[in-house]
Amino acid sequence: MGEPAGRGPDTPVAGHVLGVDSGGSGLRIAVARAGDAGARPLAVRASDEPVRTGPAGIEAEHMLSQLLPAAAELARETGADGFAAVCVGAAGMATLGEELRTRLPAALATAFGVRRLALTADAVTAYAGALGQRPGAVIAAGTGMIALGTDLTPAGGWRRADGWGHLLGDCGGGAWIGRAGLEAALRAYDGRPGGSAALLARAEAVFGPVTGLPGALYPRPDRPAVLASFAPEVARCAAEDDTVALGVLRAAAGHIADAAAAVCPPDAGTTVACTGGLFGMGEPLLAPLRTALAERLPDARTAAAAGTPLDGSLTIAAALAGDRLTLPTDRKLLQITWPAPG
Repeated sequence: MGEPAGRGPDTPVAGHVLGVDSGGSGLRIAVARAGDAGARPLAVRASDEPVRTGPAGIEAEHMLSQLLPAAAELARETGADGFAAVCVGAAGMATLGEELRTRLPAALATAFGVRRLALTADAVTAYAGALGQRPGAVIAAGTGMIALGTDLTPAGGWRRADGWGHLLGDCGGGAWIGRAGLEAALRAYDGRPGGSAALLARAEAVFGPVTGLPGALYPRPDRPAVLASFAPEVARCAAEDDTVALGVLRAAAGHIADAAAAVCPPDAGTTVACTGGLFGMGEPLLAPLRTALAERLPDARTAAAAGTPLDGSLTIAAALAGDRLTLPTDRKLLQITWPAPG
């Protein structure tokens, strides 16, 4: 289906838009007015069940089984008669999103008459939530960790670092910190160097005897989220001056700053924002991160994130509905489609 005719920049946009944020801790869905430049959510639904990943990548059927009923409820609650545009941001979209790209457009067109759809990596919605449509760099860290930057030019496009998942990367993210903390606990249990008695005590308080950790973790489909659940315990031990926990968080801060430096546009004074639940751990992580960012990016300005990835999804959907989208398009990171019903 061809691209719809454009609107003038001052043409008001009627109706509603839908934003979706799918990550390691679950699925969040919200509705905003299409003409709302701030894309403030009118209503939100959330599920604690992460969308499954199978041999073909992110499972579209599992996402749709949660997304379609929740979106229908939101439409009834907000009086939305379909959606002028939708943005779906998903962890793993860049490398594991082929099934979503195949299935979602027709499903959303059939269910809600959607004619404008953005399929994005969750890092892009995190960027839009933190900085809107401004140039800069965003560090998005929760269960995983990814950094994304852009100067908004087609030639510059997006710069991405990490976000390779808990087995290959996401260095400094929640699962990385939790795994490092549990490794230190097991080292203490074994009597090997690098162990922490404090982390061992916290691991047994949370998970039971550490000898049962392999059986409790390895079969779990939500293993990254379970590992990340231990990250706050590492922060608590660091706040009590446990040297091993402090070292884990210093290393995490270094990894996060390395990723930010890799994606920051070259202009001096670039804005860098941090977003995601990981930064809620507070000063045990933020203090070494400030130091690491100052060392690697001395000319950058740090800023608080203006909003969440769900806010960013709504921002992209509203901009798409009003022909105001200026973020770079990219088949893997930010793909725009004009769906037809299946």
